[in-house]
Amino acid sequence: MYYRDFCEKNIKQGEYTKMPEEMAKFYQIATVLYDVMKTLFPSLKVDDETQRYAKEIERKKEQYEHYNILPLYAGMVKPAIMKLPEIEAAIRALRNVDNLPMPRVQSAPTIHDNIDMHEERIIKSDILDWLSSVFGFQKGNVANQREHLILLLANIDVRNKDLKNYHQLDTGTVEHLMDRIFKNYRSWCNYLHCKSNLNYPPRSDRQQLQLLYIGLYLLIWGEASNIRFMPECICYIFHNMATEIHGILYSNVHRVSGDIYRTETHGEESFLRNVISPIYQVLRKEAKRNKGGKASHSAWRNYDDLNEYFWSEKCFRLKWPMDTKADFFVHLDETKSAHERPNQVAAGNRKPKTNFVEVRTFWHLYRSFDRMWIFFILAFQAMVIIGWSPSGSPTAIFEEDVFRNVLSIFITSAFLNLLQATLDIILSMNAWRSLKITQILRYLLKFAVAAVWAVVLPIGYSSSVQNPTGLVRFFSNWAGGWRDQSFYNYAVAIYLLPNILAALLFLLPPLRRTMERSNLRIIVLVMWWAQPKLFIGRGMHEDMVSLLKYTLFWILLLVSKLAFSYYVEILPLVGPTKVIMRRKIHVYEWHEFFPNLPHNVGVVIAIWAPIVLVYFMDAQIWYAIYSTILGGIHGAFSHLGEIRTLGMLRSRFEAVPAAFSDRLVPSSKEEPGRIDVEADSSERKDIAKFSQMWNEFIDSMRIEDLISHRERNLLLVPYSSSKGSVVQWPPFLLASKIPVALDMAKDFKGTDDAELFSRIKIDDYMQSAVIECYETLKYILVELLSDPGEKLIIDQIGDKVSTSIQAQSFLTDFRMSGMPLLNDKLEKFLNLLLDDFENTVVQEAQIINVLQDIMEIITQDVMTHGHGILENSHSPHMDNRSDKKEQKFERININLVYNESWREKVVRLHLLLTVKESAINVPMNLEARRRITFFTNSLFMRMPYAPKVRNMLSFSVLTPYFKEDVLYSDEELNRENEDGISILFYLQNIYPDEWTNFEERIEDPKLVSVSKDKKELIREWVSYRGQTLYRTVRGMMYYRQALELQCFLEDAGDRAIFSGYRAEKKGTDHLQALADMKFTYVVSCQIYGVQKKSSQDRDRSCYNNILNLMLRYHSLRVAYIDEREEKVNGKPEKFYYSVLVKGGEKLDEEVYRIKLPGPPTEIGEGKPENQNHAIIFTRGEALQTIDMNQDNYLEEAFKMRNVLEEFVKRRRKQRKPTILGLREHIFTGSVSSLAWFMSNQETSFVTIGQRILANPLRVRFHYGHPDIFDRIFHLTRGGISKASKTINLSEDIFSGFNSTLRQGYITHHEYIQVGKGRDVGMNQISLFEAKVANGNGEQTLSRDVYRLGRRFDFYRMLSFYFTTVGFYFSSMVTVLTVYVFLYGRLYMVLSGLERSILDEPNIHSSKAALEEALATQSVFQLGLLLVLPMVMEIGLERGFRTALGHFIIMQLQLASVFFTFQLGTKAHYFGRTILHGGSKYRATGRGFVVFHAKYADNYRLYSRSHFVKGLELLILLIVYEVYGESYRSSKLYFFVTFSMWFLVASWLFAPFVFNPSGFEWQKTVDDWTDWKRWMGNRGGIGIQPEKSWESWWDGEQEHLKHTNIRGRVLEIVLAFRFFLYQYGIVYHLDISHHVTSFLVYGLSWVVMATVLVVLKMVSMGRRRFGTDFQLMFRILKGLLFLGFISVMTVLFVVCGLTVSDLFAAVLAFMPTGWALLLIGQAFRPLFGRIGLWESIKELGRAYEYVMGLIIFMPIVVLSWFPFVSEFQARLLFNQAFSRGLQISMILHGRKDTISS
Repeated sequence: MYYRDFCEKNIKQGEYTKMPEEMAKFYQIATVLYDVMKTLFPSLKVDDETQRYAKEIERKKEQYEHYNILPLYAGMVKPAIMKLPEIEAAIRALRNVDNLPMPRVQSAPTIHDNIDMHEERIIKSDILDWLSSVFGFQKGNVANQREHLILLLANIDVRNKDLKNYHQLDTGTVEHLMDRIFKNYRSWCNYLHCKSNLNYPPRSDRQQLQLLYIGLYLLIWGEASNIRFMPECICYIFHNMATEIHGILYSNVHRVSGDIYRTETHGEESFLRNVISPIYQVLRKEAKRNKGGKASHSAWRNYDDLNEYFWSEKCFRLKWPMDTKADFFVHLDETKSAHERPNQVAAGNRKPKTNFVEVRTFWHLYRSFDRMWIFFILAFQAMVIIGWSPSGSPTAIFEEDVFRNVLSIFITSAFLNLLQATLDIILSMNAWRSLKITQILRYLLKFAVAAVWAVVLPIGYSSSVQNPTGLVRFFSNWAGGWRDQSFYNYAVAIYLLPNILAALLFLLPPLRRTMERSNLRIIVLVMWWAQPKLFIGRGMHEDMVSLLKYTLFWILLLVSKLAFSYYVEILPLVGPTKVIMRRKIHVYEWHEFFPNLPHNVGVVIAIWAPIVLVYFMDAQIWYAIYSTILGGIHGAFSHLGEIRTLGMLRSRFEAVPAAFSDRLVPSSKEEPGRIDVEADSSERKDIAKFSQMWNEFIDSMRIEDLISHRERNLLLVPYSSSKGSVVQWPPFLLASKIPVALDMAKDFKGTDDAELFSRIKIDDYMQSAVIECYETLKYILVELLSDPGEKLIIDQIGDKVSTSIQAQSFLTDFRMSGMPLLNDKLEKFLNLLLDDFENTVVQEAQIINVLQDIMEIITQDVMTHGHGILENSHSPHMDNRSDKKEQKFERININLVYNESWREKVVRLHLLLTVKESAINVPMNLEARRRITFFTNSLFMRMPYAPKVRNMLSFSVLTPYFKEDVLYSDEELNRENEDGISILFYLQNIYPDEWTNFEERIEDPKLVSVSKDKKELIREWVSYRGQTLYRTVRGMMYYRQALELQCFLEDAGDRAIFSGYRAEKKGTDHLQALADMKFTYVVSCQIYGVQKKSSQDRDRSCYNNILNLMLRYHSLRVAYIDEREEKVNGKPEKFYYSVLVKGGEKLDEEVYRIKLPGPPTEIGEGKPENQNHAIIFTRGEALQTIDMNQDNYLEEAFKMRNVLEEFVKRRRKQRKPTILGLREHIFTGSVSSLAWFMSNQETSFVTIGQRILANPLRVRFHYGHPDIFDRIFHLTRGGISKASKTINLSEDIFSGFNSTLRQGYITHHEYIQVGKGRDVGMNQISLFEAKVANGNGEQTLSRDVYRLGRRFDFYRMLSFYFTTVGFYFSSMVTVLTVYVFLYGRLYMVLSGLERSILDEPNIHSSKAALEEALATQSVFQLGLLLVLPMVMEIGLERGFRTALGHFIIMQLQLASVFFTFQLGTKAHYFGRTILHGGSKYRATGRGFVVFHAKYADNYRLYSRSHFVKGLELLILLIVYEVYGESYRSSKLYFFVTFSMWFLVASWLFAPFVFNPSGFEWQKTVDDWTDWKRWMGNRGGIGIQPEKSWESWWDGEQEHLKHTNIRGRVLEIVLAFRFFLYQYGIVYHLDISHHVTSFLVYGLSWVVMATVLVVLKMVSMGRRRFGTDFQLMFRILKGLLFLGFISVMTVLFVVCGLTVSDLFAAVLAFMPTGWALLLIGQAFRPLFGRIGLWESIKELGRAYEYVMGLIIFMPIVVLSWFPFVSEFQARLLFNQAFSRGLQISMILHGRKDTISS
């Protein structure tokens, strides 16, 4: 029978001969064959032998299922990885289960079984199987964690171990892994004062128990799904399950319940069902309360809240097995009342927040950083007091009265502390029910003590003041007999005691760290007042050296800041303020409500308010300055930029191989010292090893089309450098050296050898080239000739050369005049050797002819006695020749032309002889230059020495993917935009050299697979220049290529090293096995399963492209979330799985499938949830996070093992890093000026910025990818990101916060870099900035920022503030300063106070002080803070002349406009997020942006964030100019107001300046038509904002629908500022005749109301009569028009109205209408009920029309002039123009037909 024959031949015999992959296929075929046989022959009785075969196959099939890395059930033929001794030892340790009680399984009959009996079987495989049988873990989880644990143990155990006697795991290996995995668990037990359940009874097998505990933890973690974000919850689960293990093994009675432990097995999903699912359901219910990010944070519990439940002893109330009726699981609002809306959350039914409440308020900034604000406020108060003294000198503080006044700062401090205590109580109110009574007591006591000090200190101070007045007199009288001056001093001393103690502990960080980490109750009691006991955030203090470094940094900075503030901002204003406060003003130009206000307080506030804001903001400027200087110095000492040009590279290339061997080649322990005799061979071996890597690097750039064939040949280093007397340097160093030497020799007139040789030896590379050419030519000729006698002639010529040189008779024996002719013939000879002839006979004949000519030239023309050599030579083969001269050199070995090694020498010699121009510009491609110079420079930087591959840390790379581009399709490449431009055409013009190199490459069969057609190659070429998954995967797989090469260099002998990596057998099983052990790459394609099933073209394309990636890169793994519908009790239910697949022969193969408790991505933010579900499939001790827009380079991948050594490198205090920050290169900077700005900004942040954050400031966090995580540290502490909805929008930085709070340590390293793409269009960049600003707004509210701000020491807290949320707050304050300044001046101008006061002679000379102080703000506003680090970093790495040039070009390209515009983006979205929420992930898109954005698109995107604010500032400036011009004269006034006008212009017009074709007339016309259509379209349900103004307008108010009452009230209060215009301007109208009665203002409201009523009448008339009663409507309009004319006539003739009044009225009433509109939006529900909402909407539409027209008119005017469009194109694409590209052709679509 065929079935039995198949089984016998392929399965039974194959077990001993076939690999696991083949066996898996045979088992699948056999199973299918048996099923087919049963189907075809149902009545035929299958014989017993066949059934026996079928049962055996069914039983063994599991062993040959698809595996991930380790084929654990391989038969007799084991793959190389299974033969590694470390793998065998780890497997052996896990299979030690002989002494474990084996649970007996009762296998009940299933649906598919027809057997009505129970079968008992014994489970006996390994420790993880035993745990699975006891606790009911899933099969996929067990298989996944089995491989995970084996690889972990093997990689740790093999490190620095002798491989000769390798049989079992070291005890230390398992101990080490135990310590790392359970460090957090032990800390948790100590914190809760409960005994750890890691028990080791006497005489137990300790290693077995340890592996049981490790395996249990990993199995819990592997199946925990979303609960992996709750590490202490996992600790609780493990704690109880470890108790069960101990009970099963060593006790029979549960120590709590008294139940008997049973060893029956549980069902496969029982752990998921009984433990994980109940907790997941709590998470899911809480996530639903979030309402998609619209609900308040205080209305629901996020991941942190639920995890922190397990920080208290309350968690033990859950019991074990967990009681689902416990308070943690029960939701009181599960049963809703009948009248409750489905999406409503009842406030009274909410569970309390845990420990912290994220309330939307700016007070969080004060609460989190109270010490900083108190310091700045007290310093400001002290400086004002000193400045107010008669002398105004800082030395005035030593005067008694001044000093006494300065002491009043402690009263201010007391009130500020009272504010802090009050905020603690109010902002944590929603968490009080979850707090311990001790925490509540602490809050109340803190408040009480602060209140006492707020009373005692003022009383004490009043008693010490001589001749008290006012409020001080009141306190003084109340104090009665306490008039003792020393009382206040004693009170201050007592008040300062806690601060003194804190300062002492600050100076003793080890003591503070020990106390904070201690769980001793007495220490906790002592520390209770200083800070509440918390599981995290304890003992974060740095060592003394680090503390001194950042303390010194901040002391210098603060001294500079305070000195500047005192002398520039405060002191100049004191004198004018004194005069203003003394002056009495009785005449106002409006109705003044408070004419008798003392000291002109309004004017003082108007003048001082912007200065105060600048004072609090300018520390950010000083931080930028100091960090730039220090970052530059730090970078210089790190050797950055030492090789930054090709000239520098050539000058230091001789040292590169030695540096490579020193840094990137492991030191050999077998050769501890190298003796002098072997020095030369050792150097050559170093160069040979270097050449392997260097040539692979060069070849990778050739494959990437960065260099051409010719450039590759010039850059390659020969492998066989062992032969020859000189080192064979790459030809680009030796180019033109031979032609120059020939000319030198030809023109040399003397006869002294020494003189000629000395000239050649001056240039080392020339000497090397001459010797190498001679030796290579000799080698080629000897190898080519077949006749021994002819070879002897060559040897004799060589001997003659040697003896002539030794005898110094070279110029006598050889004629230099014959060398040029010889050179020409050699060139022809080498060309013939390299040419591809179809007819070998013809080629051989031509070669022989030229060879004979060469020998004749050598012997006759060059050598003076050369004919003698030919005559004296005899050969056995020449005896029978009739004409000896003609028959010489006729026999050659023509087959050598096909020998790669020999051919390589010919190519090299040809280059040396023929390249006559200098190779100074090789390579031409700028990216290739950058990579070569950075790599060689990095070899001279400080980095850990490389370990052997076997000893290196293993690591994984994880990339989250959603729906981004994988590989561009033909349609996408050739689809033309509105200008007729396709992506392909665009890239061909942007990268012309790379396109030329690509066309050259695809013609070379050695570099291109025959199976690929040109279209597919073009798709790949384009995709590798975009931000696609194809590019990312290619880059990351360089890690594996580098590992295989490193293994080869370590294991290969001298012969293999000198033969070359590619000449040897590449990719042997051993190399692949080691690479598999050390590296894993997982791409988390969340919706891969959906794309696989989808019928949509894009989804199918993405699926096929991802599949092709897996088929191309066999070590690539893809994880995805699979959704299946299955029937349960007859009802369909959805189930979710985490699935891992790999590439098979033609399709994907499923490796692991793990069931999830529910949809994982519904709980938190998408990206971290995507990472979390896939992290269980990663391996190793380190994990690199790589985003979809990143790239990698082979030469950088070679340094990965050095970077990983940072985790184990010795440091002070034995601190090991938990996150390694890496440098990034932004590869999108050459597309346009915007991309260049963004690239420079981002580059400066990821280099100089993070350099300073890491050292000395110690506040670097995780800012995205490509950081490397200590994987074991983070998998036991919540993962590599945080995922709570909305609050963790910037999920990456929270992993840095979490790592630091959990005593982690984050470093930054710049000797390695990873590529990264950035947004390149204006709208893309703005969306990105908005997303980051939103994220920072949410960070401000978070518990992580609060805890870091409160628990860092003072100086580290300053670093933290100014490098995170403080930067965005300072941006907002910068904008706010402009508002405060202009509104203050508006108040002074319109009230007449400015005229009255500033015309005072005493003030006239000092009134520039305000402008001087405000000049500081404009520095921030113009983006100069961002430019400073850019200039420093460019100067450091590319030279300061280049940096200066870049700075000038950036300014000419309006970089300041761009940065000023983005300042508005940051300020708007940061402020709105804190006030109202509404933050969300904004997809920016990663395509190529060269299209024109329509006016309507720009208007929608920037209307509220920029245009409205810009127009408001424009009106402010106009009013200020009109009403204050006649009496203003200040030199700095122009600079200050210019910066404000500049800000207005930038906010209003930057989107159009940076919009391609923004000023092209036809596009302007089309934009206007499109905008009018959009404005006129009606909205409604389902109408997108892009289609209708009404839908967009409604969406813009979304934040008001969900904001709290506090946010709504604040919106209304802020809207009241617009009433100031009307109030002030109406009194300046000519019609008012200088009357200041309040009646004037009242009449203006009558006019306003009349206008609104008329507009309402017209609107209602149009709706009601516009169609059916057209005549009546026309009559109505006519009457209104006549009425208007009549009224205006009366006003002009009778009341004295003027034309200027009409323009003034517009400035007065337009802001009033806008204020009414804002108030109406805030009261939308009310206006909706009374029927006025439609009127509000129409008023809004009218304002939008007016704003749109105002902004659009300048665009129209500029579009009239064609040169403006040309200038804009030059402005936008200057980088491309400088490279000679045809951008104008790209923009206008004038392109030639491109043949594909």
